[in-house]
Amino acid sequence: MTRPSLAKRAAIVTATAVVALGTIGTVAATAGPRPAAKPTERQIAGLFDTWNKALQTGDPEKVADLYAKNAVLLPTVSNKVRTDHAEIVDYFEHFLQNKPVGKKIETIVDVLDRNSAIDTGLYEFTLTDPRTGQKSTVEARYSYTYEKIDGTWKIVNHHSSKMPEG
Repeated sequence: MTRPSLAKRAAIVTATAVVALGTIGTVAATAGPRPAAKPTERQIAGLFDTWNKALQTGDPEKVADLYAKNAVLLPTVSNKVRTDHAEIVDYFEHFLQNKPVGKKIETIVDVLDRNSAIDTGLYEFTLTDPRTGQKSTVEARYSYTYEKIDGTWKIVNHHSSKMPEG
């Protein structure tokens, strides 16, 4: 074989190897599970709807299950900071007696990454007095910090306080 044909064969073998390695690398990169896409602001804002629907069940356990095990709840109508599941259930046992129905007034969402986001803003609750049936409205500001834990969005921090000028 002549020198140019050896060089030509070497170039072809090298090019074939590069293409093969590139194909293997591409297959390997796409073969595994893809990381979840970053959630949209709308998806995060919609987590409130899930929480509000849980309130409508009247079941404090269903509401508390939306919180992470080590969540912190600074509730609207209690001076006590709630830092575990039992304390969060206790708060909602009392709060749910007023049949709260929440409605967002203003929402500001900050998606931090694929697994964490913050939803802050203003909301109001229509409450029904369990003794008289009389309805009242409480305007409040809120912040929910969410984290995706084992594939499920959980509330890790929830602060809600009555509007100071209301």
